[in-house]
Amino acid sequence: MNGTIRANIKPGTKVRVVQKQDQRSGKLTDGVVQRILTNSSNHPRGIKVMLESGIVGRVKEIKK
Repeated sequence: MNGTIRANIKPGTKVRVVQKQDQRSGKLTDGVVQRILTNSSNHPRGIKVMLESGIVGRVKEIKK
């Protein structure tokens, strides 16, 4: 699924995000969405979320 569309992401969704400091390397972090931080319906670089672990990043993949 596409991580650039807000409607695809809900609290409790398992995702892979890229953190700000990892954008150059492209390192992805797995987690479960706690809050959606992006207000717009879509974002070209990915919807910004906070994971249950407290990590903030942009969604690159939505896991099934």
